Order: sequence, then structure tokens, then C-alpha cells
Amino acid sequence: MDKTFIKARIEITKALIIAYEDALIALAHGVESYTLDTGQSRQIVTRFDITDMNKIVDSLYNRCVTLEARLNGSGVVTARPSW
Repeated sequence: MDKTFIKARIEITKALIIAYEDALIALAHGVESYTLDTGQSRQIVTRFDITDMNKIVDSLYNRCVTLEARLNGSGVVTARPSW
């Protein structure tokens, strides 16, 4: 993958994180429902959706970290004991 593509994906992922976190903050402060606009779709979320939305935000953060690692040429290494 070229760096331009990865940078674009990082920016999109960050925008999604912001959109979901804005919705979570609004719902946490007492808003009954919130229109979540991800740029591709609009959906109305309520307090019942908070658990699912938190999972999505966690997934987006993981995606962002992975993309940034690819962009910077570093990776994640899992080391196992040699015994």
C-alpha cells in the first residue's frame, strides 16, 4: 500500500472516531437520541446503543493504531518465551 492511501484511511478513521465519540458524549449528557452522521450514512442512536457504539469506537482506535504502524514502518511483534 502506498503512504497516500494509508494517510487517507487514517484521516477517515479519525473522523469516524470523532463522530462516534460526539454521539456518546451527547447521549451521556442526557440527550434521548442522536443522529449519527458518519459521512456515508445517517442513523439515529439512543442510550440502548451505547454498548455497541463503545465496541465500534474501540475497533476504530485499533484500526487507527494499525494503520499508523503500517505508515511508519513499525509493527507489532508477539514474542514467546524460548523454553
